[in-house]
Amino acid sequence: MIRTFGFKKDKELCLNFDINNLSDYDFEWYWVDFDNPSGLELELFHKCFNFHPLSIEDSIYSLNKPKLDYYEKYSFFILNALRSDTLEPTEVSLFVSHNYIVSFHTESLIEINEAWERVTGDNTNWDKGSIFVTHQIFDKIVDLFFPAVSKIEDQLDDLYSKEKNKSTHNLLNELFQIRGDLQKIRRIVTSMRDLLYRILNSERLEGFKGHKIYFSDIHDHLLKLLDMVESSREITSDLRDSYLSINSNRMNTNMMVLTVITTIFIPLTFIAGIYGMNFEYMPELKWKFGYFLALGIMTGIGILMFLWFKRKGWFDS
Repeated sequence: MIRTFGFKKDKELCLNFDINNLSDYDFEWYWVDFDNPSGLELELFHKCFNFHPLSIEDSIYSLNKPKLDYYEKYSFFILNALRSDTLEPTEVSLFVSHNYIVSFHTESLIEINEAWERVTGDNTNWDKGSIFVTHQIFDKIVDLFFPAVSKIEDQLDDLYSKEKNKSTHNLLNELFQIRGDLQKIRRIVTSMRDLLYRILNSERLEGFKGHKIYFSDIHDHLLKLLDMVESSREITSDLRDSYLSINSNRMNTNMMVLTVITTIFIPLTFIAGIYGMNFEYMPELKWKFGYFLALGIMTGIGILMFLWFKRKGWFDS
């Protein structure tokens, strides 16, 4: 799908114009959005805009981290939006000049749709040109990072409140899943932060200089997101260490019980083994009270060893 929006020099709005005849319109600036384009629409993308082959290749054929490249007549941006279901990045390419912006993305995105509605419905900012559209796209992409981070924070709260009803194994599995999700978001947010930092400090983006305050606000949002992510990562680290300590303590307790039982039965097994050899000339075998004496000795040894272990504190909780 191709969407077009143009603002003419006579202050008139023009929607859904033919991009094959851009020169026929007296635009002050225009926005063309390629939303999951078909094969024919890709041909128009190549035909109607004289973009550098490298920037076209980056847009169509590969998933890149956020980046900024300078070309002779335009600046090329790659942004990473966040898929809410998988927390994987999806690429949005922007070709930005002083009098146009072309956006290209292979998936239909809520962020771009919201930016489109905002731009087409806010006539008070049309005089800001393509920079206004660029800011809206950046802003909507970053805004939709917050629900994903907040969702993970809620998952951590839920995990903490229900930890007594779950096994340590299940808790650790959920915790490592959350840490993996945080790492995905952290990677995207960090890359977007670096891109915004470059935009704010670039001397080659002439049209952005008068609007740095708006992009600085987005940069602040990304810093806040990183703080939220790092805070959640610290919580997961603390919970992980706590669960591992609890699990290790339980293992040690179980091993201690098994060790006590095994240690008590070693001498008893030794005595039983001796009298189980059935040699003919073993005097105790024919003694009237030999069986009861052997059992008494074995019971006494077990009781004495139990009392000794208890005195050493092995049974303290």
